[in-house]
Amino acid sequence: MSAITVNEKPVRLIQITDTHLGPLTSESLLGLNTDESLEDVLQLITAEQPTFDYLVCTGDIASAGDEACYRRFIDTIRRYFPVPFAWIPGNHDSAVMMSQLAIPNPPEGRLVDLGAWVIILLDSAVPEQVYGNLEQTELDFLEQALADHADRHVMVMLHHQPLPVGSAWIDQYVLRNADAFLAIVDRSPQVRTVVWGHVHQEFSCRRKHMQLFATPSTCVQFKPNSDAFAVDTAMPGYRWFELYPDGSIETGVSRVSGKSYVIDYKSAGY
Repeated sequence: MSAITVNEKPVRLIQITDTHLGPLTSESLLGLNTDESLEDVLQLITAEQPTFDYLVCTGDIASAGDEACYRRFIDTIRRYFPVPFAWIPGNHDSAVMMSQLAIPNPPEGRLVDLGAWVIILLDSAVPEQVYGNLEQTELDFLEQALADHADRHVMVMLHHQPLPVGSAWIDQYVLRNADAFLAIVDRSPQVRTVVWGHVHQEFSCRRKHMQLFATPSTCVQFKPNSDAFAVDTAMPGYRWFELYPDGSIETGVSRVSGKSYVIDYKSAGY
């Protein structure tokens, strides 16, 4: 690792998640046009973040794996931002399609070097299942990456929540082998934070030496602390991170305002 001076600026990272794009720009989720809400969130980022260093999308880019969705997502991101970005699949995505997309300059790999910080991106998606699981190859990748970067601060990002967020209906789809994952990060003091999407709501807690965060969707939000499926009236949003050379973190969620969406708030599921 290169020497870090005390005056070095923090790395500014933007996380978006659960964009749920359809094959056509006219498609919607629970009545909300997801292309429109993504554009609204990207415009908000443009207004609030004149400069940042990296962007990550933590899955469910598409409502169902479709090449047109992934191409349009990449084109849309690059239309707004020149910064490098990475993505990981969610339970609605096709990980194979995402990895084999034939385009120039595809999203970057699953190990992101940001100087004093390294981001490790994990694939928790299980084909044709809503719940998450980390294959042994993913756990091995995590352990090797941590061993190779013992002198860095680490952010681990995945799609599924590795512990319950307090909403029973979606916590049934928690990472199935969360114990194995948490055992690894628990014994790795350089892991400063674990971050995910999937739950369409804001969440944070502390665990040992780590801060844990979930981030709102760029489209429909799910009501926090609800045993049954419920749509929240909170607006689409994103999360920003300031990652400091000493391992400290500042973060916050920002949401679209001054907009009215057509959403089916009475829906019993999607």
